[in-house]
Amino acid sequence: MQDTKLRNVAIIAHVDHGKTTLVDEMLKQGGIYRENQATVERVMDSNDLERERGITILAKNTAVHYKDVKINIVDTPGHADFGGEVERILKMVNGVILLVDAAEGPMPQTRFVLSKALELGHKVIVVVNKVDRPDQRIHEVMDEVLELLLDLNATDEQFESPTLFCSGRQGTASYSPDVPGTDLVPLFETILNYIPAPEADTEAPFQMLVSSIDYNEFVGRIAIGRIERGTVKQNQEIAVCNFHQPDAAPQKAKATALYQFDGLGRVPVTEATAGNIIAMSGIGEITIGDTICAPDAVEPIEFVKISAPTIEMTFSVNDSPFAGKEGKFVTSRQIRERLFRETMKDVSLRVTETDSTDAFNVAGRGEMSLSILIETMRREGYEFQVSPPRVLYQEIDGKCASRWSVWWWTYPATAWARSSRRSAPARATFWR
Repeated sequence: MQDTKLRNVAIIAHVDHGKTTLVDEMLKQGGIYRENQATVERVMDSNDLERERGITILAKNTAVHYKDVKINIVDTPGHADFGGEVERILKMVNGVILLVDAAEGPMPQTRFVLSKALELGHKVIVVVNKVDRPDQRIHEVMDEVLELLLDLNATDEQFESPTLFCSGRQGTASYSPDVPGTDLVPLFETILNYIPAPEADTEAPFQMLVSSIDYNEFVGRIAIGRIERGTVKQNQEIAVCNFHQPDAAPQKAKATALYQFDGLGRVPVTEATAGNIIAMSGIGEITIGDTICAPDAVEPIEFVKISAPTIEMTFSVNDSPFAGKEGKFVTSRQIRERLFRETMKDVSLRVTETDSTDAFNVAGRGEMSLSILIETMRREGYEFQVSPPRVLYQEIDGKCASRWSVWWWTYPATAWARSSRRSAPARATFWR
């Protein structure tokens, strides 16, 4: 049984290809705002650093209504350092919108996430965005998208994905590159007609995979995910298990509060059914990859482990002659508490103690992710010093190699050589 009044879709794209601007227009045309209500650009980039840098750092959920259908939308980061945010939410959706710049075409950071979406069998809607750019090259970009789908071994159905041509800034979409759009109705119609409705077996025991984590100082960790089956009610007894820890005893808890996403906010509800994306509080040590079940049907859902960190830095108390001049949180205890609090919502971050009580090793997915953490703590009033970044290493075939090197070794060589953006001499040189 499917819930035909619901669709779950994620938007994946490279940095600065316009996905957050497109979501802005979807919210406006989806009736989220009151008439004459003041709005801001890139409303989904709620973090100050996101707005200043013009990038999406955290995956966020929102929902719009079109006709009588609720469309849950996940706006995802485009930078590789925040790829962990994207990998996790693909389990929550039934389809993805692949957003591609009409001038730049598909970029490397889109490849990995798209490959995971194709492996999960998700349907894909290709959106060529920024068609109003003076340097657009729509037809070449369409060929590059088809080559990308071929390289990633897309199925025949995925290869025949519908393509739309949008201008996120103008809020228009059309089915043809030669016909300008007037609104986003073609995009909404394509989502309704092409993205499948989620399965909704409301009679089975409750089961939900935690795909994202939020944190609130008042209620602690908040689990976000899609209900796979059954129904959950407020204050219901639940059990938490993990596919990668089969011998661990299920943790008992209670769903103290339930929320559904509507527009830009969360709406408290007393009950939620299969197919819906919800947020749940009341479980202290919940983490991404855990499965929340009914106590009488503990069945964990398989989930790929979070990718390991690649870069490490040492955060320590400022011991320079100017210590204490710029911050109000300067002690090792305060810095330690702040770092470990960050791990509550960022599970790709790793904080470990050192031999010194004044220093902590902090490992993340890349230099960008660690720089965001440093800047955030600085703005909050923390004063500390950091070491130069160190590349983490792991052993392969008896040799010590960095995880960055591992990525380059495992990157599909044929994809590089077959790309239409490589010249014929370059491809020939590569194969020699």
